[in-house]
Amino acid sequence: MGSAVTIGAYDGVHLGHQAVLAELRRLARARGLTTAVVTFDRHPATVVRPESAPKLLTDLDQKLEALQATGDVDEVVVIPFDHARSQEEPEQFVQEVLVDRLAARLVVVGEDFHFGRARRGNVELLRSMGGFDVVGLALVRAGASVVSSTAVRVAVAAGEVEQAAALLGRPFEVRGTVVAGDRRGRELGFPTANLSMPADILQPGVGIYAGWYERPDRSAHPAAISVGRRPMFVDGAVAPIVEAHLLDFDGDLYGEHARVRFTARLRDEERFESVDALVAQMGRDVEDARGAVLGGPEN
Repeated sequence: MGSAVTIGAYDGVHLGHQAVLAELRRLARARGLTTAVVTFDRHPATVVRPESAPKLLTDLDQKLEALQATGDVDEVVVIPFDHARSQEEPEQFVQEVLVDRLAARLVVVGEDFHFGRARRGNVELLRSMGGFDVVGLALVRAGASVVSSTAVRVAVAAGEVEQAAALLGRPFEVRGTVVAGDRRGRELGFPTANLSMPADILQPGVGIYAGWYERPDRSAHPAAISVGRRPMFVDGAVAPIVEAHLLDFDGDLYGEHARVRFTARLRDEERFESVDALVAQMGRDVEDARGAVLGGPEN
């Protein structure tokens, strides 16, 4: 039968990626082809230029879930990316993966797509090899913004989670394991689930957010979320941590795998004059989070 194939890091599986996949599916159906995505087990930049590699929007599992959720993908081929792969000539990659493995009859990529050693592979090289048709798609825009993984990262790092969601087509989400903290939140009347996350995953900028906490049983709980350095209790520069206070919930979350989705930014992190002032603000944060995710003080 043969296949219609697209290739890329697909970090975030944002609206631009989704547009490529939708066009891939449309063209494949017209030609009686299956659809396949070729992606990598890590971001190529972590091998090619590790000193400036970007933080990731999605880990591999998240990426695969998001690809399948589009409904446009029949097969995902995950290619291990190491130093040897980074030195591979693009012609060799095309022959090995697209031709021999996937029997490609059509390749659909962004018009600015590059691959292979020294990024020498591009749309023109693909077309010159013959044996399959090549479609290069223009960049997708959301309003005035070009949709790209870089644009999503910029929005997330700035704490602009609403803008990130507009580019992703869904709320930005991080995943991790709930670990024991200093129990400061419980002492203050607002227990939090402290998330231990992989170091290569991007966190939103420091601040207080509204969002959702999803448990392993897929139950979702509205939450007030802090990405912060706890300036009231910790002196000096420390790495921000993600803490989620589940609204109207009392239970043990330690050790479970959690998904935390960011819906709205509520405010900057602040240092207050007193613990009482902090507690009062945390109470307001909870109600602001309730309003942001549920539309008001009552569900």
